[in-house]
Amino acid sequence: MNKTITISPVTRIEGHAKITIHLDENGTVQDARLHVDEFRGFEKFCEGRLLWEMPGITSRICGICPSSHLISSAKAGDEIFAVEIPETAEKLRRLLVLAQWVQSHALSFFYLSSPDLLLGFDSDPSKRNILGLIEKDKELARRGIRLRKFGQEIIEILGGRRIHTPWAVPGGVREPFDKSKKDHLLNWIPEVKETALMALEIIKKVHQDLEKEIPSFGNFRSLFVGLVSTDGGLEYYDGTLRVMDGNGNIIADHLDPRKYYEYFDEHTENWSYLKFPFYKPLGYPKGMYRVGPLARVNICDYIETPLAEKERREFKKIAASDGVVNNSFYYHYARLIETLFAVERIEVLLNDPAILGDHIRARAMINRYEGVGCNEAPRGVLFHHYWVNKDGVLQKVNLLIATGQNNLAMNRTIKQIASSFIEGSNISEGVLNRIESGIRMYDPCLSCSTHAIGQMPLVIQFIDANGNVVHEIRK
Repeated sequence: MNKTITISPVTRIEGHAKITIHLDENGTVQDARLHVDEFRGFEKFCEGRLLWEMPGITSRICGICPSSHLISSAKAGDEIFAVEIPETAEKLRRLLVLAQWVQSHALSFFYLSSPDLLLGFDSDPSKRNILGLIEKDKELARRGIRLRKFGQEIIEILGGRRIHTPWAVPGGVREPFDKSKKDHLLNWIPEVKETALMALEIIKKVHQDLEKEIPSFGNFRSLFVGLVSTDGGLEYYDGTLRVMDGNGNIIADHLDPRKYYEYFDEHTENWSYLKFPFYKPLGYPKGMYRVGPLARVNICDYIETPLAEKERREFKKIAASDGVVNNSFYYHYARLIETLFAVERIEVLLNDPAILGDHIRARAMINRYEGVGCNEAPRGVLFHHYWVNKDGVLQKVNLLIATGQNNLAMNRTIKQIASSFIEGSNISEGVLNRIESGIRMYDPCLSCSTHAIGQMPLVIQFIDANGNVVHEIRK
């Protein structure tokens, strides 16, 4: 008789989801699915709002990565205004994106994933959390907390508050950089740089300790997608899209992010609110692709800061002769390389006189009726696409979120882990935790990404005192 194992909820992620593992009569894994069972209709309820309101509204999609939505929204507004924003505004926006990377990557590694990596997948679940990490290594936990605080502090200084700031607007930013805070932030740099380097040494040791298990954690070929600079460097704010396959071949390059809809489409399934984006030329599901740290470090030709570039070169030695790291477990490693890059680049920007300028906003009215904004959120490339009327009232909104773009890969990852570790009916808690960790590798943000209206049915069940379903309504 077939059997289904349900893991609910998936823990240590942002949002609400469950995993179902489907076994045949012999106890062999046939399928595994990530079910995202929360629905938030941001795309729909933004209709009728004014373009000028959108950065502030969309920054409230999530409390983990609000700055990413803020920047993509403001950039969509730039397109509709048809303006080039001032140099100071662009560099301040770049500073905000990097601060977002630091605080989010620190949260992912130190708070959400390190309990598995440092305490063990089979450790006591009651202690497999940030408090357990503090108990094991107080100094490491303190450093992780302070690294995240550094990113949050930059966001607060720029935008007035740490989350949901409406600071970036179409045409630039609202307020200039507070010059009195420059030295304060620069004083952080030695500590946070040291923490990033320390974390990289830790993850390298983890990979040695888990070398026998790692091949089962999302090890497959897929496409990788992300932004690169004009000469192929790691990019986070501007640039063009690059698509690379799992063999290291660049199959599309210099794609205009404003035309993302020509390259990607979205599929829906009736068992999840999370859509399944795919690369159009290959169709669904062959067009599976991954975004985020692993994709960005794979596709770029170099990283502009010296310490992160040195780490990238070492990272690439993991790969086969094709130079591509296909195993999703290495999202952790790539995330920490990006953290180091962000700290190095923040230091450069803080020392750039241009960020102290007062010309921070280009003012205009509606010059186009459609605009796309794009930047690299911590979890991957993010698109905001707006259609407006002559008065700037939103007629339609489309949000293509990084977590959604990883959906096919996340489902394939948990199936691979389940198939590798489940044998018969004796399934330990540690095995189930390994399957959950397959989702945590991608650091999903489900509040951001669940917008598939009308696809997953509403089910109401009437259950009697004995637990039997006596009536069911589906809508």
